[in-house]
Amino acid sequence: MSPAAMVELTIDGKKVAVPPDTTVFDAARMNGVAIPTLCHQQNETPIGVCRVCVVDVGARVLAASCVRPAETGMVVNTSSEKVQQARRTLVELLMSDHPSPCARQQHTGDCELELLAKEAGVSKPRFPRRTTGRGKDESSLSISVEFDACILCDRCIRGCSEIRENYVLGRMGKGGTAGIAFDNNLPMGSSSCVSCGECMVSCPTGALTNKFVTGTDFAKGADVQNVSVEELEALQVFKGVSGTFLSLNKGAVVRRRFRKGDVICSEGEYGSSAFYILDGKARVSISSPIAHVKTHGGARGFLSKLTSALAKRQEDTRDEETDQRFIHIDAPIDLAYENPVAELGPGDLFGEMTCMSLYPRSATVRAETDCTMLEMLRNVLDIMQRNKNFRAHIEDSYRQRALHSHLRGVPVFSTLTEDFISSLRDNVELIRCAPGHVICRQGDVADSFYLVRIGFVKVSRSHPGGEMVMAYLSRGDYFGEIGLLQGDVRTATCTALDHVELVKISGEDFNRIVNEFPQVRRKLEEVENKRLQENRERLALAQNVPLESFLAQGLMEAQSLLVLDLERCTRCDACVRACADAHDGITRLVRDGLRFDRYLVATSCRQCRDPLCMVGCPVGSIRRRNSLEVIIEDWCIGCGLCANNCPYGNINLHPFEVMVEDLQRPGRKKAAVKQKACGCDLCTEQAEPSCVYACPHDAAHRVEPSKFFAELLGQAPAIAQKR
Repeated sequence: MSPAAMVELTIDGKKVAVPPDTTVFDAARMNGVAIPTLCHQQNETPIGVCRVCVVDVGARVLAASCVRPAETGMVVNTSSEKVQQARRTLVELLMSDHPSPCARQQHTGDCELELLAKEAGVSKPRFPRRTTGRGKDESSLSISVEFDACILCDRCIRGCSEIRENYVLGRMGKGGTAGIAFDNNLPMGSSSCVSCGECMVSCPTGALTNKFVTGTDFAKGADVQNVSVEELEALQVFKGVSGTFLSLNKGAVVRRRFRKGDVICSEGEYGSSAFYILDGKARVSISSPIAHVKTHGGARGFLSKLTSALAKRQEDTRDEETDQRFIHIDAPIDLAYENPVAELGPGDLFGEMTCMSLYPRSATVRAETDCTMLEMLRNVLDIMQRNKNFRAHIEDSYRQRALHSHLRGVPVFSTLTEDFISSLRDNVELIRCAPGHVICRQGDVADSFYLVRIGFVKVSRSHPGGEMVMAYLSRGDYFGEIGLLQGDVRTATCTALDHVELVKISGEDFNRIVNEFPQVRRKLEEVENKRLQENRERLALAQNVPLESFLAQGLMEAQSLLVLDLERCTRCDACVRACADAHDGITRLVRDGLRFDRYLVATSCRQCRDPLCMVGCPVGSIRRRNSLEVIIEDWCIGCGLCANNCPYGNINLHPFEVMVEDLQRPGRKKAAVKQKACGCDLCTEQAEPSCVYACPHDAAHRVEPSKFFAELLGQAPAIAQKR
């Protein structure tokens, strides 16, 4: 460029020449003059919001150098007393609304605002601080958001939109309520943020910081190798993942090598990681006996003994179970009930539910050949699931391998033809929901049908007394059929309880299913009628019995309660001993619990209408029939999560000695003790429950709570009966 085309100006007494359209900030930087700034980075468009870069250009007011173009003949002073005083006041104002030291200053000591304050000699701002905090957002697994540390410099917004082109971040509010928001003011973890880390890298303060995971380093061993960022970025599934993020989370993903026959993970054990197979094959199976706990009775009477044993489906057929042909596990494929074994290969990911929601392992995975896998923690898996390349790979694998068994595993869809399922493959949409996300709301127009692929969904309805939980749905369950069949609106609100993945089938494809397969329509209509009837009964119950009287104690959620009349009970414990004697010494009753009026609600399974025990079961073996009776399926792996989840302590683990496969010596079996979950079965083999029969003072009763308590409250005649 010819000298004539250059812009000549004076900066701090030095004559300089710069190209046209150069800002004063860049002109100073190009000539070795440093001007402090908080909102400006060289790779982002300058916007002049922090004003810390002000300089004196001889105008009426000081100018923000990052947005002021250099002009011929301009005289710039970057460090006069007037300029320094203005900067000091600006920094002091920002510090008055900034927690010091912030998270970044604590971790790395390089908060740009606090460093400027130190240089300016600002220790304690003169201006009053904000009286109320703006809070934190810890919903993201990888990035921590502290709104009080945000100075509204907009560097994160420009990094997200200009550099990464994700367009997730933006400003919201005005004046004192202005702030940074994700999408339409969603929590960061629920937004479309892919956790690339650019906002975190751009942020000058501790408003956006890396969430260092406790225990990031895996246990070291001969089969464990650290993986460099360069190696990860070379893998196709990591394409597009921020190298900055991977660098900040070194150790959160390792390479594991397994020899043929090695056990990678075992069913029922707790873990916190997921596995991605790079090469080799693995065998996934359930080794627990496929049987449920069955109580066998002898001679009837007070002194009779009952024996608990494991009963297979062929020996003890239970209604509504024979249609269940697949066992849903935490892997991209389901296990056939008759032969619960499958094969995993390169490109398969397993352990998602364990990793994201810390549920027990749902199956045992063993190396079928020598294998190489990546093992990753929650923060890395969360990033991977948001990565477009990885999601496309997982979704394609699901469509090709698992969609068929998933649909066939739902009894009402068992008659769909191969050709029809193939036609659905490219039309279904896989949706990922963060905990607490509302999938569909009561009253919305029904336009889609959903299958649960991963996680748990809560179904609830609103009524004048509040919200009532109707069901918990897990992998293999479905919802949305009622509104579509009626051509109307949603009859309930469905919410993700944890990290949920859904298969979304459009209303158009759903109509194709029910029109081309009349038997599917009939089955869905039967389910619809049962669900609507249940809803009517529960809503009638909520209207007829005062919620405030015993809703807080959870009594209304029960279907069957063991109540003890404390005016008759002598605390002899005959009921407890009778229960233990009748069940191999494993009592299913504790003479303690909540009290209502003169009655003690003993600790024994209530057959809850809102069964929290079902939430989190890794194999979906605890469920309830359409009668609302909670049952435990044959393939329970004995992890104990249901027992831990039951808020009333009403589920127990019953040990049994069984023969299982010897993992150390393939092809051979060995004796082992396996646990199976069990609850009160009301002594179905007896004329009446042993606890009730054994009570010498007629104090123990099994009652239907809504009717029993309604009578106590003077709303209906007593229907409580001794069973």
